[in-house]
Amino acid sequence: MNFANPAFFLLILPVAALVWWREFFSLRAVARMPYPDFRIPGSLSGTWRTRFAPAPRWAFYAGLIFAILALARPQSVMPGEATHARGIDIMLALDTSGSMRALDFNPKDRMIVALQSTKTFITKRQYDRIGLVVFGGVALLQCPLTLDYGALLEFLEQVQVGMTGTENTAIGTAIASAANHLKKSTAKSKIIILVTDGRSNAGEVDPMTASKAAEAMGIRIYTIGVGIRGQSTIPVDTPFGRQLAPITDDLDEPALRDMARTTGGRFFRATSPKELEQIYGEIDGLEKSDVEAPKAVEYEDRYKPWLLLGILLLTAGSVLQLTLWRTLP
Repeated sequence: MNFANPAFFLLILPVAALVWWREFFSLRAVARMPYPDFRIPGSLSGTWRTRFAPAPRWAFYAGLIFAILALARPQSVMPGEATHARGIDIMLALDTSGSMRALDFNPKDRMIVALQSTKTFITKRQYDRIGLVVFGGVALLQCPLTLDYGALLEFLEQVQVGMTGTENTAIGTAIASAANHLKKSTAKSKIIILVTDGRSNAGEVDPMTASKAAEAMGIRIYTIGVGIRGQSTIPVDTPFGRQLAPITDDLDEPALRDMARTTGGRFFRATSPKELEQIYGEIDGLEKSDVEAPKAVEYEDRYKPWLLLGILLLTAGSVLQLTLWRTLP
């Protein structure tokens, strides 16, 4: 048995004070009818009404106690069994370089499609800690590993092209940063999902060196190349206003494939929003490490019987006091 509002038990103190005052103090202090000789009433035989005269008062007191018990909200506690879920630690690394503005999926650009698919992936996960790194010429931690998917999605909403304030694409730095936030993980499976549309041309860490370091830490890397093959267009600002300029696919597939293969992961190429969602769906089916989900505890209110009993006793005490045991002043 559990009580949701145990503070209401303090109301028992004034009820106890009321009982003491009415039953053990005030009745002794005030005589209802003075007798010159107590031998006369003492010799009279009592009736059932006189013998049970305190009954209405005690019913009223009991009703108050049961009402207080109902206010404390008694609950039955039903602890659930611990369930075994399956979870992994995942760091997402999203490219925010300028080329992610390319309108491959007109009217959507590469960044919008990547963000939408990433959000869908996150909402389908359970018991997995997920973090977020964004990169351009440098890598920035946007959100550490967390189970708070609501907060993670809010951070994802803030991601935009050029947010690192640097040009170019530092893939090696992104992998190193993501791996650094996974190195203390105790999960059996540790994953980096890297989404990019280009080739590494910046940063102090070589992508293959970073990949080998990740492999040594037991981290698998899944690389996703996003964008159509061939030529696309990208909006640029000119003295004549914003115009569309041609841009050529510059994705380094061999390097991304080697990075993934080094760690036991895989490389994927997404040339449409549907393909990107399918890729995330395939990654969603990865081997996962066992974790114990928290025990679900259910509470069921049990105050109604006590409240009903309290109301009945209060009503009965009041009615009896005004009928069978009515007293004249």
